[in-house]
Amino acid sequence: MFRWKRGPVTLFQSDLYMTNSLVMETDDCVLVTDPCWLPREVEEIRRYVDNILGARRLFLLFTHSDFDHIIGYGAFREAEIIASRAFADKSAGEREDILEQIRAFDDSYYLRRDYEITYPQVDHVMEEEGQTLVFGDLKLTCYAAPGHTDDGLFTIVESAGLFIAGDYLSDVEFPYIYDSSLAYEATLGKLEQILARHPFTLLVPGHGEATDSSVELERRREESLKYIHNMRTAVASGIQETVDALIEGCAFPRNMSNFHRSNQELIAKELAGEAED
Repeated sequence: MFRWKRGPVTLFQSDLYMTNSLVMETDDCVLVTDPCWLPREVEEIRRYVDNILGARRLFLLFTHSDFDHIIGYGAFREAEIIASRAFADKSAGEREDILEQIRAFDDSYYLRRDYEITYPQVDHVMEEEGQTLVFGDLKLTCYAAPGHTDDGLFTIVESAGLFIAGDYLSDVEFPYIYDSSLAYEATLGKLEQILARHPFTLLVPGHGEATDSSVELERRREESLKYIHNMRTAVASGIQETVDALIEGCAFPRNMSNFHRSNQELIAKELAGEAED
């Protein structure tokens, strides 16, 4: 689970889906991002935080509301929660659907947790594009990042040069699109302006390896945009072999083909809607 510590940033990576959780320290605060997955993994993060917290304020940042990213919330109930407006405004039905995914996951593997499964109650809502929140010496600047989900968030911690990307810019996953391919492209399109305002020294995606290379970040961005463009073209062609060829050589084909097929279905619906318009 523990991967490395670089200055004020400590990275934990789950054995499941290479999912990343962060702990960021300042003199005044401790920030935890997306604590996940398995009960013992969440416990490890909790123990680490307990050992370093002292009298500092504890914050929990959620990059988006996918169940794997909020699954550890109950272990940090005293934390002040930071998330997007769309995350905070999920309806009761949407929240219950997410919680049921957690319950189903735990049931599938006979997992027990020593905390209640519940949806996070947001204390600090990111309302505006580029909004900055300051808590003592912790300064966060956030940007809406829809596309993967409708409530995604890019977060910059300028004091550490840290760019928390959520489920974007992975080196192991092609885009998983649950919301909108057009929104996904627009989110990636904002990166140049964001990084011009906030130079980064470390990018941490929701899944896969972190990087300190701007060249690598741009490669990941271009690969994501290329995938979406080529998927749109392949779906429009109606040739399944062309669609299937887009993920030849992907890291985990038996599982990733399912996400690829979901992308195909979503983009087919988008194209059909454009045709009707």
